[in-house]
Amino acid sequence: MIAAEDTVLVLLAAGKSARFGDVGSKLNEPFLTRPLGLHVAVALEAVPFAHRVVVTSPCCTIDYTPHGFTVIGNDDPVGDMASSVRLGVACAEALGAKAVLLALADMPRVTASHIYRLLDAADSADAVVASSDGRSPKPPALFARAHFGTLRALSGDQGARALIRAGRHVVTNAAELIDVDTPEELEQLRELVHAPEALTLPGTRRHERPA
Repeated sequence: MIAAEDTVLVLLAAGKSARFGDVGSKLNEPFLTRPLGLHVAVALEAVPFAHRVVVTSPCCTIDYTPHGFTVIGNDDPVGDMASSVRLGVACAEALGAKAVLLALADMPRVTASHIYRLLDAADSADAVVASSDGRSPKPPALFARAHFGTLRALSGDQGARALIRAGRHVVTNAAELIDVDTPEELEQLRELVHAPEALTLPGTRRHERPA
């Protein structure tokens, strides 16, 4: 296994939110009394990572610093989608990390227990361990230091898909790996977990139900 104390958490929070509409950043949207993009940060507070880094864009107004994060700004996440990964991994490497855990801020249901399972499954110095819903691998994903060079060389919308597909996959409940890309998906998630916003925010089905 790779210890959390040797790992840097890199939270990617600079997405363009293109499918969500003209809202600036979907991560600012309310979900269960806090911004959507803050849930992963809070859920992983008890995991003793060596450092926590978040890569954000100017559109994201969430303050991650009270949760122990070093904030890195990405002024052009749209023109070069892999730039956020490069920025986060370069910071983790400079901090002396033995591994980096890449997590997405639009996956609000990720749990600390699943992250520990990813760390436990890393059985070599060049491990790649990704999450899976039983159908396809996806973030959160753990990369040992041997892969930092590859991650820093990513460009465009290439991402780390090839590394993730070739790595080890830890299956968890599909509900834990829900990512929110559209207003409809956020509405469905609110209703699934009985979030108070599902009753109070305009545009939700339960808000608009007849009296």
